[in-house]
Amino acid sequence: MQRMVGLLLLIALGAYGAACLALYWMQASFIYYPPATPMFPAPRTATLAVPGAEVKVSERPRPGNRAVMYFGGNAEDVTMSLPLLDEAFPRHALYLLHYRGYLGSTGKPSEKANVADALALFDRIVAEHGEVTLIGRSLGSGIAVQVASRRPVKKLILVTPYDSLQEIAAAHFPYFPVRWLLRDKYESWRYAPRVTAPTLLLAAEHDEIIPASSTRQLLARFPRGVATMTVIGGAGHNTISEMPAYISALKD
Repeated sequence: MQRMVGLLLLIALGAYGAACLALYWMQASFIYYPPATPMFPAPRTATLAVPGAEVKVSERPRPGNRAVMYFGGNAEDVTMSLPLLDEAFPRHALYLLHYRGYLGSTGKPSEKANVADALALFDRIVAEHGEVTLIGRSLGSGIAVQVASRRPVKKLILVTPYDSLQEIAAAHFPYFPVRWLLRDKYESWRYAPRVTAPTLLLAAEHDEIIPASSTRQLLARFPRGVATMTVIGGAGHNTISEMPAYISALKD
């Protein structure tokens, strides 16, 4: 009987170990969902050469000192946000980054690569425009806050942001040691205290992906007086940009 129990325990441990290994090797497929086809044509597309890859940037050119950089969600074709951003920022040049492996960009996405590419794009844009506002949505909020912690941005807007992707993943996989397995943690809480630019957090009232507690925790990480939060009533995680109040918040 004891041998049987021991054998079953070994089988269970082996299966659990195999599941952990599979989760480790497949984690990128849980985080990044590159869209299969473009959803909206960009007025102009540029290519940014970065170490190991070439990333695509959808642009709406405008002369002048002001620009907006946009980092999208994990399954987003960022060009879909061009009409909305054009309405909200008619006097700004717009630059929307396609992560590695997304619609024309080469390479594989990762936190390290995405942040490095965002910093490279910022450095290119700020040399031309001077004042750069960052917008990061969902996954992209974790990229935007890291850039804002390292560069002199004009303003930071975080849409449906999280305190840490690691904590979100741990809640979805409670029986696995996610903190040990996850490579791309996107710990925004580490970088928020270093941000000095005026920051707006836009939360969805009925966000089914990012818990409200995670967004509130992130808000508390910023230095006093730096960040404010607006909750978009009636919005879900994927429908927030369809709400008139969202456009108004961006314009304000």
